[in-house]
Amino acid sequence: MKKFYIAPIKGYQYISKMLPANCRYYPTCSEYAKWQFEFNAPHKALAASTLRILRCNQLFAGGIDYPVVIFTPPKQSTLRKLNAICGKMKIIYWFVPKDTERSHYYVIKDFDAINHSNT
Repeated sequence: MKKFYIAPIKGYQYISKMLPANCRYYPTCSEYAKWQFEFNAPHKALAASTLRILRCNQLFAGGIDYPVVIFTPPKQSTLRKLNAICGKMKIIYWFVPKDTERSHYYVIKDFDAINHSNT
């Protein structure tokens, strides 16, 4: 289901590479929407992405605005079993806690990991 929502965003990103960059935020609005659809339910991702696009104008300052997701980390024993089965995992996204309860996380993409995966 995620691919259904992410495919038009990737298409837009492909076309927008030919146009001058004009997003006021980092990550760009399309990248923000893609991350939202990867980690949130579709209705939450659509609402967050729409609000972000509406904020992307001259009335707002812009700046760094990472998506926030609700995430429950797996237990350590589960991770050890997964590592034994899958071997070395490539990390593409980092989850940075937003609150002290550790229920809401910022999603940050590790672009360096993508460069290492191509080699």
